[in-house]
Amino acid sequence: MPTSSRRCYWSFIHLGSGNSQNTREIQFPRKGMAAFWISRSSRRLRSSPLSYSLIQSFSDPIFSSKTPTPSEPFHEPSVFPKTLEARYKSNIGSGFYSGKSYRFNSNLSSFSVATISTSSGVVEGTKNGGNCPGEQERSKSQVSWIDLYLPKAVRPYAHLARLDKPIGTWLLAWPCMWSITLAASPGSLPDFKMMSLFGCGALLLRGAGCTVNDLLDSDIDKKVERTKSRPVASGLLTPFQGLSFLGVQLLLGLGILIQLNNYSIVLGASSLLLVFSYPLMKRLTFWPQAYLGLTFNWGALLGWAAVKGSLDPAIALPLYISGVCWTLVYDTIYAHQDKEDDLKVGVKSTALRFGDLTKNWVSGFAIACISSLALCGFNADLGWPYYASLMAASGQLAWQIWTVDLSSRADCSRKFVSNKWFGAIVFSGILVGRLTS
Repeated sequence: MPTSSRRCYWSFIHLGSGNSQNTREIQFPRKGMAAFWISRSSRRLRSSPLSYSLIQSFSDPIFSSKTPTPSEPFHEPSVFPKTLEARYKSNIGSGFYSGKSYRFNSNLSSFSVATISTSSGVVEGTKNGGNCPGEQERSKSQVSWIDLYLPKAVRPYAHLARLDKPIGTWLLAWPCMWSITLAASPGSLPDFKMMSLFGCGALLLRGAGCTVNDLLDSDIDKKVERTKSRPVASGLLTPFQGLSFLGVQLLLGLGILIQLNNYSIVLGASSLLLVFSYPLMKRLTFWPQAYLGLTFNWGALLGWAAVKGSLDPAIALPLYISGVCWTLVYDTIYAHQDKEDDLKVGVKSTALRFGDLTKNWVSGFAIACISSLALCGFNADLGWPYYASLMAASGQLAWQIWTVDLSSRADCSRKFVSNKWFGAIVFSGILVGRLTS
């Protein structure tokens, strides 16, 4: 058999050219069996819709400027795989022919990377992360336990309530725990049943607050990088579904509230005005973080009232003020994650209000927080261990403010999450201080 008959030819067209004049042939010597295997593989590719979609997702960006379109309707995956960018990036320029005249561009900013849906086998092309529907956006980040263990129908509601991000529940629960422990008799442990009720209430109320926020802010969330994958903004849930879920959360919360005394029921129900109006504040004022402080620390008043049946202003009010100042510290740091997007969509925050003076402002709020906690402990006759814990808590706040990189979203998020330890330090101080008083 002649040598030429044992050769296979690979032809391709240069990027950006669509005529046959630019076609080049590259010869690769092969043994006799190569043609057989190539023919067999090509028949398999032609018979497989998935393989065809995979090839088309790579060929379309090279030979045309059009975005590849799936051959089947899009289905949300049950478990969201990581993108294959790293895998294909290593292949470009090495697995493909990269001769002097035929080098491929390995810059992935102009190359469409494919991700494969595990639920339907459909390939979905994305470019620079793309604008994929809903949960597809979360494929880039670490998959949460919600996506791994909960039924598919329940997942959007769990994400709506932020069940995979417990930091909000901790920040809402700590002022309640402080107040309940302060209300305990000297030398006695706090009421654990009351603490359990308030812990469940914090979980439900925080979820309800997130639901209200997402329903009212869906138009803004669609324009913000960090929030555009939320269930309502991405279209995974309709506003009616979100509203129905809110009704369930409030009904469960009411079941907890009616177990308290009448004074606490009225006081707790009045907090709903703050909960429902908070999402509107970012449209009206540069101080939505202060309003959030009034909302998130209502438990400092409610916890004392649930144990005592009334409020002692000398103890409850300094505790409440300290919580508001604490919220201004951590939520201002948190708001720096979205300051660029906030400017684009026209919403307000203390991060924009303070600007380059943010650390000066939050330092003042931190001092006011610790001072109010000290006044509260003094009026409650807490023992000396409480003041030792305040020194440790002061150090934790100082570490946050001193080391935070306000231009780094990741570092702002880390410092924000670390506030659960501030709450734990203050709680341990109140507990030991009450036992030794």
